[in-house]
Amino acid sequence: MAKENQEQKTDIENNQPKKKKSPLRFIIIGIIVIAGLIYGWTKISYAITHETTDDAQVETQITPVLPRVAGYVKTIAVKDYDSVKTGQLLVELDDAELQTQLLQMQADYEASKADIANAQAALKNAHVSLGSNRGDIQLGSIKVQQAQEDYQRNQNLFKDQAITKKQLDDSKFNLDQAIQQSTNNQSDYSTAQSRIAVLQAGLQKAEAALSSKAAAIQQQQLKISYTKIYAPQSGKLGKLNISTGQYVQAGAPLFSIVNDTTYWVIANFKETQIRKFHPGMPVAISLDAYPDSTLNGTVGSLSEATGARFSILPPDNSSGNFIKVTQRVPVKIDITNVPRYRNILRAGLSAYVSIPTK
Repeated sequence: MAKENQEQKTDIENNQPKKKKSPLRFIIIGIIVIAGLIYGWTKISYAITHETTDDAQVETQITPVLPRVAGYVKTIAVKDYDSVKTGQLLVELDDAELQTQLLQMQADYEASKADIANAQAALKNAHVSLGSNRGDIQLGSIKVQQAQEDYQRNQNLFKDQAITKKQLDDSKFNLDQAIQQSTNNQSDYSTAQSRIAVLQAGLQKAEAALSSKAAAIQQQQLKISYTKIYAPQSGKLGKLNISTGQYVQAGAPLFSIVNDTTYWVIANFKETQIRKFHPGMPVAISLDAYPDSTLNGTVGSLSEATGARFSILPPDNSSGNFIKVTQRVPVKIDITNVPRYRNILRAGLSAYVSIPTK
């Protein structure tokens, strides 16, 4: 009996219809496969039509602020990371010592002016003396002529025995004395002329010294003006490297000003990627710090040398240990509409750059 019941139960189970398998899992698998194919095709087609690199960074002008004279810091008019305008006073150095030197230079300048006045007076007196010497020469010539005439007359009278020998000798002596005096006057005139030349040279030297001291005063005034250090450009300051009372050397950097109105991107592409690059090509830029923002730009220019050429020790392939390495070429990318992205642009930020080539 039990065996018959078991056989009946088995027949009933065999006669029941089988459950159908659900197609949902096949649909899901199909969707995943299709999505994978679409994603893969998108990536492949993008890679074929675009050149990309993540070796890129934002650049801008960074101007160091350098003192042109040495001195102690008197006042600092700015703080770390302040915004400044072109021509704004940043730092003032103590100019007390320079001002004292300027006073001494001005005193020397006034003394030189007095030296010039003395030289001019001496030259004027020399010209007056020269005129007197010229008159003495003329007077001496007249006396020589008169003495010659007297001597000739006395010679004739002495032949006629109208005068004595002593009178003839006296006239001869007067002639010799007049000639000697005329010679002395000529010598004095030559000496006066030489003295004028010396005085003129001395006056020129004094005038040159005055000009030199005037130039020194101007240079000193320029140095004093350098004690006030102004912003060479607008932008934002970096961290200050000075404090009040600190002694700074001329040419030593105090801090830097970052230009906050001009930005660009330098992207270092592999040498195998730049074949189709040319200025004006559109560029998509994504900053690592702001991945949700995409900046637009254009290719500005390509470097004429690879980055390795600008290193301190550029590679020398002729040294015998040559290993071929793919070089990178810096490409400058101009950012479109910089003011729009002003709040997110920072010099040195890493970027991802994509350039369509088709």
